Amino acid sequence: MDDKGDARESRRFATGRLAARPRRVESAGPSGLHRLQIEGGRDGFVYAPKDAGHRWPAPLVLLLHGAGGDARDTVNLLESPADRHGLILLVPDSRDYTWDIIRGGYGPDVAYIERALEQTFGRYEVDPSYVAAAGFSDGASYALSLGATNGDLFTHVLAFSPGFMAPAAPHGSPKLFISHGTRDRVLPVDVCSRRIVPRVREAGYEVLYVEFEGPHTVPPAIAAEAVEWFLKD
Repeated sequence: MDDKGDARESRRFATGRLAARPRRVESAGPSGLHRLQIEGGRDGFVYAPKDAGHRWPAPLVLLLHGAGGDARDTVNLLESPADRHGLILLVPDSRDYTWDIIRGGYGPDVAYIERALEQTFGRYEVDPSYVAAAGFSDGASYALSLGATNGDLFTHVLAFSPGFMAPAAPHGSPKLFISHGTRDRVLPVDVCSRRIVPRVREAGYEVLYVEFEGPHTVPPAIAAEAVEWFLKD
């Protein structure tokens, strides 16, 4: 790509927009957990259950870690529901300690997620009716923001204990699942989800909001409920 092409790509990523889309593939990629190997350093994983190849096209969840976290730990959040329901999990690492919009604006993480999606869509046949952005903490804030910015790609968003929602410019209207612990001292529910949920409902989003008695975490029952909600239609 020439300098003008690079500049155009940079401007697109600064808008938070993703161009990658599911497409038909001739053969399925490998099952299990595999590194993306897109570049050195912080990278990420794709996880495909053993029986996912028997359920093509498969649902996909882009799963985003919290601040200071990484993909390896975050896979565990939805690995069990993925096995149970045949989900593909795409779990990238942020380029820095957290996601770009939280550090000042869309850009490098959008570019990396685009590459990860392109690679995954080229290896696995993904059902375009079931593509979710999901995350915990800062990852939940990013999932809400990126999901609303790309509602023509993401059909659903699963946001576990988000702090905010900041889409660049909304496209489409993904369905939202938001959960939050009532004893969360990291991102207190009163100033986070209890403010986010009324605003997104007023904006016309369909929302399932679940509060639970607990701290800044994702209980397994909440994760299972979110995935079942995602796949219920």
